[in-house]
Amino acid sequence: MSKFFNIKKAASVSTIYMYGDIGYEVASGQIAAELAACAEESERIDIRINSNGGDVFSGIAIYNAIRQSNADIRLYVDGVAASMASVIALCGKPVEMSRYARLMLHSVSGGCYGNKQEMAKCIAEIESLEDSLGEMYAQRMGMSKEEVKAQYFDGTDHWLTAQEALQMGLIDGIYDADPVAEDSTPEEIYTTFNNRLRNEPQKANDMTLEELKKQAQFKDCKSDEEVVARAQHYATLAGKAQTLEDENKELKKKLKGFEDKAEADAEAERKELLDAAEQDGRINAESRPTFENILKGNMAEGKKVLSALTPKRKVMNDLHVQPGVSDGPWEQRQKQIREARPVKDERQKNHKKENKWQ
Repeated sequence: MSKFFNIKKAASVSTIYMYGDIGYEVASGQIAAELAACAEESERIDIRINSNGGDVFSGIAIYNAIRQSNADIRLYVDGVAASMASVIALCGKPVEMSRYARLMLHSVSGGCYGNKQEMAKCIAEIESLEDSLGEMYAQRMGMSKEEVKAQYFDGTDHWLTAQEALQMGLIDGIYDADPVAEDSTPEEIYTTFNNRLRNEPQKANDMTLEELKKQAQFKDCKSDEEVVARAQHYATLAGKAQTLEDENKELKKKLKGFEDKAEADAEAERKELLDAAEQDGRINAESRPTFENILKGNMAEGKKVLSALTPKRKVMNDLHVQPGVSDGPWEQRQKQIREARPVKDERQKNHKKENKWQ
């Protein structure tokens, strides 16, 4: 979620909002610049988090920028700190969670495309990232890297409430916030806090021109007019942010619909192929799951594999006649032969009579 300014100032405290996806709405370069600017102007920096995670490399850059800063930094998880955002939250600085917040730890996920060597490199990169993240978690959790990986990098999303995180020693305290429904899902909590921040008055209008000029985003401006022009530009972008976000949600819904239909069509095609293969004896009930997995992995290759199998019951199906079913090819041919015999016998008798009269 884009804000007009990502920094809010109150007396001697500056607040940086990490609301949104890391590497996208929350850019590592932006956060690093804001940290530097706030460190020069404020006695304390509060970082408020509501993020589902995001890009690992951007997250590591933010983690290092916060951890290595000499400023008095305190972190607050307002809504959700999931995946890479939880690593940042546990960077070693004092951290608290609202009583409605959620923390989530899990293994690195990603994808790649290519041959087996390229996929092996992808796996090696994921394992290397898990080693790095395991060390980051371990420093806060009082565990070894291996213990962290075994307990939390098991392919499961580990969601923790504020109370659970406090009992485990992951956070330093719990603070109050405007109520959120107790049965809210993490997604609903994330949306609730994002909406609250979006609906807060933008404090850019409350800043003086001199205060604006001190912000990291305006330090390269050469005149007051340029500062005002850039501020107006940012305000316009902020106004468009909600529209773009709504459009993005609508596109995601449509994409989900297309994906669901494509999967349903693919499943129907797999069933048709497997039913035909089982009917003509190329596969049986025991081997069917194996071929189904092949089709799921690569439909084109799966079709080739099924086509290469030899039917085992084709001849039997051609010759065998089920009760109540019309004659098969064999029976039909035999019937034709039987029906043709009386005609042949009659011709032979006539031929003998002709010979006798002669």
